[in-house]
Order: sequence, then C-alpha cells, then structure tokens
Amino acid sequence: MARIKKARVGIRLDMTPMVDVAFLLLTFFMSTTTFRPPEEVPVDIPDSRSKLKLPTAQVLTIIADHQKQLWLHIEAQSVRQKVFGVGYQKTASRPVTLEELPGFIEMARNGFATIPGGSSDINVILKADRHTDFDVIDRILGVLRDEKITSVHFMTNLEM
Repeated sequence: MARIKKARVGIRLDMTPMVDVAFLLLTFFMSTTTFRPPEEVPVDIPDSRSKLKLPTAQVLTIIADHQKQLWLHIEAQSVRQKVFGVGYQKTASRPVTLEELPGFIEMARNGFATIPGGSSDINVILKADRHTDFDVIDRILGVLRDEKITSVHFMTNLEM
C-alpha cells in the first residue's frame, strides 16, 4: 500500500528585523565615534619614497615647526594625562622646550609602562616642517641620544 507524501512547505525568513538592527547599530556607531581632531600645529612635512609604516603603539611625537617651536604629542589619553597633567586631557599636544624634553620623555616612559600590556620602550616620531633648520633637528636628536633612544621615525608625505 503506497503512502501519501506530504508536500514540503518552504521556509520563509523575514529579514526586516535584521535590517532594522543593522541600521540601528550603524546609527549608534556613527553617532558615538569621535573623529580625529584638527592638528594644533600645522606642519608642512617633506616628501619621501619610503614604504615603511609608522608605529601605532606607545608613540611619542615631537613636532618642530618652521618657527623653531617644539610640541610634544601623545595620542594615548591616560598617558597624556600623567605626563602633561589634567589640563591637557583634551588636547593631545603641548609646547615644550629642549630643556624640558628629557623630563617629558622619562614621564612618558613611566606612563606607557603603567598601562596594561605596555612597556618602557617608546616609539619616537619626529615630525618636522620642511623649512625647519637642521640645527633644531640635530639638537632634538642629541636629546634623544642622551635619553638612550636610538630609533627615531621621521614623518614624511608618501610620494607617489
């Protein structure tokens, strides 16, 4: 005796709730994201053909503008607060002199060593204006040499 097979019923999946959740998440992330603030010190950096990428972790940036002024930039907010103080919690850069630079480097080393997963090894990036005198850069490199920092990255525009 032959059995009668039931017809298969197709499954229909309603995608409307998933689309709603995706747009809700997109809206949430767009509204809570903080964009990179504008640079406090405009610097016209030189061009190069280097393919090396700049480091992104434990970075201390020294900015030298064409007026021979030095700025110290720390991206990590917790370290910036320890080095610069509470007044510089919102701004990432602070003007410094060559005499103050060794003290700030030592405080940055200690600050990076205290964060989870951090160490006292810091990556120094020198961002100098293309019209900055070489004697300023030489004195900065001398201070870094005295602080036992032998690896310095120079920030340049990538020439295509």
